[in-house]
Amino acid sequence: MATEGALRTGAAALLLTLLSTGCGTADSPPTSAGTSAAPSPTPTPPEDLCTRLVSHWSREVLDSGTYGDYQSMGLSNGQYEILREVVDAARAEKRRHGAQAADALIERRARAGCVDWYRTGGPSDGPWQ
Repeated sequence: MATEGALRTGAAALLLTLLSTGCGTADSPPTSAGTSAAPSPTPTPPEDLCTRLVSHWSREVLDSGTYGDYQSMGLSNGQYEILREVVDAARAEKRRHGAQAADALIERRARAGCVDWYRTGGPSDGPWQ
């Protein structure tokens, strides 16, 4: 049974080694190989976030036919104004050229509106904007 004792001793030694050397934490310094944590991701530009939100909610409004409260949509008042303009244009486009054309228009108009809005100040331009 000496083999069983040797296995236990070996397993305990392995466990101790793993626990003492293999478990780093978020505050651990870089390893001796010079590696460190991955760089943090680049923040998404506000006009890109605006475009995503306005495009999403424009499609929802176009499909349902009803507007919701801009705050429940996570939009600012300025983004909601862009949404209303986009949906009006998309409704007309859908009647003339179909749903696919309306979808493409939503993407273009939301992008253009958001880029313009953030170029001229965005939400910091005034109260509740």
